[in-house]
Amino acid sequence: MKCKELFKRIEDSVPLSWQESYDNSGLQIGNPENEVEGVLYSLDVTPFAVEKAVKEGCNLIISHHPFFFHGLKSIDLANVTGGIIETCIREKIAIYSAHTNFDKHPSGVSAALANAIGLEKPEILSPENGMLKKLVTYCPEAQAESVRNALFSAGAGHIGNYDSCSFNASGLGSFRAGENTNPFVGGKGKVHFEPEIRIESVFPKDKQTAVLSALFAFHPYEEVAFDIFSLDNQYSECGLGIVGNLSQPLSANDFISFLKTRLNIQTVRCNTNAVAQISRVAVCGGSGASLINTAVRAGAQAYITADLKYHDFQAADGRIFLIDAGHFETEIFALSALKLLVSEILPNFVPQIISPDSNWVNTV
Repeated sequence: MKCKELFKRIEDSVPLSWQESYDNSGLQIGNPENEVEGVLYSLDVTPFAVEKAVKEGCNLIISHHPFFFHGLKSIDLANVTGGIIETCIREKIAIYSAHTNFDKHPSGVSAALANAIGLEKPEILSPENGMLKKLVTYCPEAQAESVRNALFSAGAGHIGNYDSCSFNASGLGSFRAGENTNPFVGGKGKVHFEPEIRIESVFPKDKQTAVLSALFAFHPYEEVAFDIFSLDNQYSECGLGIVGNLSQPLSANDFISFLKTRLNIQTVRCNTNAVAQISRVAVCGGSGASLINTAVRAGAQAYITADLKYHDFQAADGRIFLIDAGHFETEIFALSALKLLVSEILPNFVPQIISPDSNWVNTV
């Protein structure tokens, strides 16, 4: 399989359109025409990760954090970034990153963290808005079923755990075909009335090209009448953070001990506990201070994330048990989730290795 084919399959599940405006997910460096010979997964693109890829015969590094966040004005081969670029070009290694788009995936970063903790009945903590659109089209009655099924196969019609969702209403469509037409029904130069079905169905905005392609391929008319509306509805399949329940309530001290064991960490930063028992927990792998109030509204007694500031703890005190477990520590589980996603795409014979990179920050 070529790199570009793998990237396309990844992006079918984790669209680049999901990433934040500041982000740079996707191909970082390399030739997308190269065949994938082996994949190394790493949280960061480090010299160690690149050396490991060379040693293990992996010509593709899939990282969580992008190698490039900003444009380069120069490439100095004597520094770390330049050295990595030089090695990747010389060894024909491609780098691909799945960052905030994978943060928002329902099986992504926060889901991996929630799974490590053992949260039950997990839900996305902060579903995205503005990710859905609605297609409205009009089709002759006899062809309505085939058009609907084509739209559903292209990704339309999913609402929560339901699929094949649409609204259909009968009516009369009218048109007059010009001289340079080949009408499916009616004749040239005459106003024609045709019994039609109005079909409405929602779809994720990243599926628009596929949905329209299906519409044009299966609709019988030479000129297809359709409308697309942007929706403000929440999209339950995309968003930041996870909230779920513990299998049994724990005291604050017991929960901290439980968390250290589950995440294999020695220390955490936390505020004064606000509740006697913790049963509902919210998590957001990486920097998640912006979701503190969302976690409170979701009914969580504890919120686990990273990179919290002094005033974050102050603002949360008395409302929720706030725990900073570390950026690396809350995101490292995502590599296994990435590997699982890619393993479903790649042939079995391609080696896939998770880099044993350690945290950039040491605790002494």
